Amino acid sequence: MYAIFIKELNSFFSSLTGLIAAVVFLVANGLFIWVFPGELNVLDGGYSTLDTLFIMAPWIFLFLVPAIAMRTFSEEKRTGTIELLLTRPITDIHLVLGKYLAVVTLVIIILLPSLIFFLSVYLLGSPVGNIDTGGTWGSYIGLFFLAAGYAAISVFASSLTQNHIISFILGVILSFFIYIGFESIASVYLLKDVEHIVVSLGINEHYQSLSRGVIDSRDIVYFVGLSTFFILLTRLVLQSRKW
Repeated sequence: MYAIFIKELNSFFSSLTGLIAAVVFLVANGLFIWVFPGELNVLDGGYSTLDTLFIMAPWIFLFLVPAIAMRTFSEEKRTGTIELLLTRPITDIHLVLGKYLAVVTLVIIILLPSLIFFLSVYLLGSPVGNIDTGGTWGSYIGLFFLAAGYAAISVFASSLTQNHIISFILGVILSFFIYIGFESIASVYLLKDVEHIVVSLGINEHYQSLSRGVIDSRDIVYFVGLSTFFILLTRLVLQSRKW
């Protein structure tokens, strides 16, 4: 598994995928936080808060994470190396975990430079440090788990096809649906009695909960369960090639 993990990380950085993803994430969020006028602009808003980052980041990751993960298995299928990997002395679950953890590690690497936004807002506060530190760290934890969930979904999407573009589109659609789709389903009148249960199946409900700065074990369990579910689905797809 470690060899697969290192191989994937090397491929991300040798092809500049990691660098491009980090730059896109930082520039896109930086524009909304500092440049584009409006309520999301920290300087226009007049409050020392990073709410803009945590509002925009899930939508940016919605496209960025599938773009990072789209080649994890589709490239192996396209080049035929997937057969070689499956014949090596490594279990299917270790193969999936190696690729998944590489994507998650890249997400962490992308998130780390965004701490400069936190430092900037911290120093701009009046007085200095006038920022909800607990809520900010809770939001970072929520954003990490959200991106890790996107990563599991996107790796699964990549295992379904050998076409990178189709993998990317599937990853975006599935991530979007699980992020906010359940809220739309819950609005159906016939589901009023179970509305809360349906909403709780979506990522956004648990992400918003963590963003309030309260680390609830139920939210952590949800995200771990979501990632585990799609990792096992990916393993099932790989095993289906042997049937």
